[in-house]
Amino acid sequence: MRERKHVLCPERLRRVPRQFSWIDQRLVREGHIARCGCEALALYLFLVTVADAEGLSYYSDATASRLLGMDGAALCRARRELSQARLIAYQSPLYQVLSLDDPRAGVTALHAPSPRRGSDEAISIGEVLRRAIGGAA
Repeated sequence: MRERKHVLCPERLRRVPRQFSWIDQRLVREGHIARCGCEALALYLFLVTVADAEGLSYYSDATASRLLGMDGAALCRARRELSQARLIAYQSPLYQVLSLDDPRAGVTALHAPSPRRGSDEAISIGEVLRRAIGGAA
C-alpha cells in the first residue's frame, strides 16, 4: 500500500530559485555546503534530483544505499547530518528537501556548527570556495 505524501515542513516549502538552477546557489554562497561531508552532499544531490516540486520523495534505505554506493550506516549518518544542517526533513519513509530560507534559524550559515570543524567558529568565504571546488579541507 502506498502512503500518501504530505508536506512535513510547510513553512520551508521549496521554491525554484531565481537563478537558472534547481540547486540553489546559496548552498555554496551561504556556506551550507561547508557544513556537510561528502556522503551527506551525495545524498542531498540525490534527493534534489528525485524530489517532486514540493521537495518530497520516497526512496527506501535499500534503494538509496544501492544507488549511492553507501552501506546502511553511512546512509543514516548522511541523513542525520543533512537533518542537523536543516537541509532536509525526514519522517520514514518520506524525505523533504527544505528551502534554504529558514525562518527559525537563529544563526547565519557561515557561523553554524560544522560537523567537520567541531565548533561554532566562523569560516572565511575563501575557505567555503576552496571546499566547493575541491580544495583543502
